[in-house]
Amino acid sequence: MSMKKLRIYVDTSVIGGCLDDEFKEWSNGLLLDFQNGTFEPVLSDLLTREIARAPASVSDVFDEFLKMCPSGIVATNDEMLDLAGMYLQRNIVTPKFEDDARHIAIATVVNADIVVSRNFKHIVHFDKINRFNGVNLEMGYRTLAIHSPREVTWYGNKGS
Repeated sequence: MSMKKLRIYVDTSVIGGCLDDEFKEWSNGLLLDFQNGTFEPVLSDLLTREIARAPASVSDVFDEFLKMCPSGIVATNDEMLDLAGMYLQRNIVTPKFEDDARHIAIATVVNADIVVSRNFKHIVHFDKINRFNGVNLEMGYRTLAIHSPREVTWYGNKGS
């Protein structure tokens, strides 16, 4: 009997992290995990829009993630936008960073198991994680695990 693969929502910072000296070991390790079938990536239309504004090298990395995404791109819907609106209403993030709230809302509504991000100010932050999950529970959703690539990947952690 095989275990269900964890579905991991990836935000833009992880894609860019594949090209960043400080983070590439872990971000590329996560890509390897997807390529080897350890995890299933969840990618959104919001991510696609953000990648469209990034350099071509980042787009090329995104294409590699996209190849591993059997269910295709998740389309943002009103339920997700309403949940993101609740995060803003509770001042978890400010309107300037509404897309960060939207990433969490998309992942929540599609029942991703984990959100992986390198955004340590607005997403991968102890206080923010608790507050996002508090709203999720209040609104009838399950909680999300939110981690950096370093905490999730098997490949980047081989030496530890």
